[in-house]
Amino acid sequence: MPETDYELSGQGPAETVAAPELPYRPPVPKSYRPRIGLIGCGGISESHLKAYVSQGWDVVAFCDLSEEAAVKRRDAFYPEAEVYTDWAELLKRDDIDVIDAALHPAVRARAIEDALNAGKHVLSQKPFAIDIDTAKRLVDLADQRGLKLAVNQNGRWAPHVAYARAAVEQGVLGELSSIDLSVHWDHNWIVGTAFDAIPQIILFDFAVHWFDMVRCYAADRPITRAIAADVMLKGQKARPPLGAHIMLQADGLFATLAFNANAPVGGVDRTLVVGSKGILESTGPSLGEQTVSVQLAEGKSTPDLQGTWFSEGFIGTMGELLCAIEEDREPGNSGAHNLHSLEITYATMASAAKGGQPVDVGSVSSIDPSWLTYD
Repeated sequence: MPETDYELSGQGPAETVAAPELPYRPPVPKSYRPRIGLIGCGGISESHLKAYVSQGWDVVAFCDLSEEAAVKRRDAFYPEAEVYTDWAELLKRDDIDVIDAALHPAVRARAIEDALNAGKHVLSQKPFAIDIDTAKRLVDLADQRGLKLAVNQNGRWAPHVAYARAAVEQGVLGELSSIDLSVHWDHNWIVGTAFDAIPQIILFDFAVHWFDMVRCYAADRPITRAIAADVMLKGQKARPPLGAHIMLQADGLFATLAFNANAPVGGVDRTLVVGSKGILESTGPSLGEQTVSVQLAEGKSTPDLQGTWFSEGFIGTMGELLCAIEEDREPGNSGAHNLHSLEITYATMASAAKGGQPVDVGSVSSIDPSWLTYD
C-alpha cells in the first residue's frame, strides 16, 4: 500500500524555542487616580475591590439596596468610604468621576444612564444591556456627554486570553481558521440561589465570556451565524441545563464551544486557536491555572505568564477604562466594541431556544423573557 499523508503523523518533535514576547499584562494608568463609586455590592464586587486595592485605586462610596451588604464591603476594603442605599444620592457627589455598576441586569441600564447623565464615566458588568436598542442608546449617550462607557468583560485580561489576543493582533498565528473552546467544571452550586431560576444560565451568565473571546480573536471578521443547543446532563442537581455546545461561523473561520457544568470531580478549561502560521493552546484545571504553548514553524514555546483571571481580569477592565480617560481615547472594552459580543450572545440563546436552529447574528435584538425565567 503506498504511503499517504492521510494519517495524523505529525512532523516529529518540535524544537523548543523562546516564546514570543507579547503585551499581555493588564493596562494601568500612568497618573490618573479618580475617585470611584461602586453601585451594587453583591458577591462579584469582592473581586472588583481586591483588584482595586492592589492598584491603590480609591473607592470612596458604596451603594446597595441592602445597607448591610454595602457596609460589609466598605468595612472590608475602604473603611473611610461613605455608604448609600440610593444611587441617586451617590451620583450627586461632584468628587466621584467613575462609577462601577455591578448591578443585576434588570436595573443595570437604568443605573448606567443615570450615571452618564450625572457626568460620570462608567464601567458596567456584562451584559451592559439586555437588548441591542438600549445598548446602542447608552453608547450614544456616552458619546453625547463626552464620557467613557466600558464593559467588565474581565476574561479579556486573563493572562492566557490576553496573550492569545496579542498573538492574534500581532499576526503571530497568521490568518485564523478555527477557534475551539471547552470548559468542564461543576456549576451545581447555583441550587438554592436566584441563578437556579434562569433557564439559559450557562449561555447568559457564563459562556458570554467565551463569546466575547471569540469576538476578540476573530477581530475584524464578524461572526455571522450561531448554532447552539443546551442539554440537561444526567445526574445534575441544578434546574437549568448545565450542558451546551455551540458553533459560530465567520468568513473563512469557525468556532466551536463546549460547556459541561456538571463535572463534580476535577475540571478542565481548554483553548485552541489555529492559524496559517501556527497554533496556540492553553489548558489547565481551572480558569486561573493555565499553561500556554505556541507551535510555530521555528518550534514550540511555553511562555511564563504571570497572574490569574480573577486578579488581572478585574485590574484590566477598570485599568483600560482609566487609561482611556487619561489618554482621551475609546476603551478597548467600550460599550460600542461590546455590541457585537451581545449580538453573538443573543443569537446563541435564540438558537438554543429553537432547538439548535441556525440563527443569523444580528437578527436577534433582545433577550426573550422566557430565556431568563421559568415563571
